[in-house]
Amino acid sequence: MTTLHGEEPTGVVGGLYTPPERGRIARSVRDSLIVARRNLIRMVRIPEVVIFGLIQPIMFVVLFSYVFGGSIDVGGQTDPAAYREFLMAGIFAQTVTFATAGAGAGIAEDMHKGLIDRFRSLPMTRGAVLTGRTLADLVQTALTLVVLAVVAAIVGWRVHDGALRALAAFGLLLLLGYAFSWIGALIGLSVRTPEAATSGGLLWLFPLTFISNAFVPSENMPAALRHIAEWNPFSTTVQACRELFGNLPAGYPVPDAWPMRHPVLASVLWSVLIIAFFRTLAVRRYRSAAA
Repeated sequence: MTTLHGEEPTGVVGGLYTPPERGRIARSVRDSLIVARRNLIRMVRIPEVVIFGLIQPIMFVVLFSYVFGGSIDVGGQTDPAAYREFLMAGIFAQTVTFATAGAGAGIAEDMHKGLIDRFRSLPMTRGAVLTGRTLADLVQTALTLVVLAVVAAIVGWRVHDGALRALAAFGLLLLLGYAFSWIGALIGLSVRTPEAATSGGLLWLFPLTFISNAFVPSENMPAALRHIAEWNPFSTTVQACRELFGNLPAGYPVPDAWPMRHPVLASVLWSVLIIAFFRTLAVRRYRSAAA
C-alpha cells in the first residue's frame, strides 16, 4: 500500500503493518487480550481439554496422599497427615508446570494449521499472539488450581497462616506457571508437530520436578542432587508455598542454600528471569517463523 507519491503511509513498513511508537504498549495489550479471548472461547467449546487437564493432578493428589503418606519421614514425622500437608505445595507446583506441555502443543498446532499466516495479515503486534496464548493458558491453570485446592482440602490439606498468605502462595504458583508457559511457547515454535511439542515439553519437566523438594525432603538426596534441588526454581516456589501455607512440619530442617532461606524472594526472581529470557527467545522465534 503506497500513497500517490509512492511513499508508504505511517505504520506500514515493507508492506507490513507496524504500530506507531506512541501507544505501542496499549496496542500490544489490546491485541494480546483479543488473542487471549479467542483461546478462552476455544477452551469453552472444547471442554474435554479442561476436564482431562484436571484428572491428572487429582489423581496425583489422591495417589501420593494415600500411597506414600506414612512412608516418608518429614521433619522426623511419618504421620500421613503431616506428609499430606508437606506434599500439596509440590502437587500444586507440578500442576502449573506440567501445563507447559499443553501450551507448547497448542502453539505447535496453530503453527501446523497455518494460523500464523492468518495472523500475519491482521494489523496486530507480533508478540501479541504468544502473549495472548500464554494469558489464556494462565486462566486455565488458575481454574485447575481452584479445583485442586478443593480436592486437597477434602483429603486433609489445610492452610494455617491466613487467607492473605495463602493467596500470595497461589500468586507465586501462577507466576511460575506463566514463566514456564514461555518455555512451552518456545518449544512449540521450534518443533514441527503438536506430538513433538508434547514429548519435548514433558522430557525436561520430569527431572525438573522430581529432582526437587516437591515429594521428598532434599536432605535425603545424594549431595550432587541435593544442591541441584535446592537451587531449582521449582523447589524454590514449593518451599515458598509451604512457608506461606504454614505447611512446614515442626522440626523440618531448612537447607542452608540461599533460595531455601529466602524462598519467596527467590521464587519471584526466578520467575521474572525465566519470563524475560524465554519470552525474548519465543517472540524472536515467532518473528523469524512468520517472516
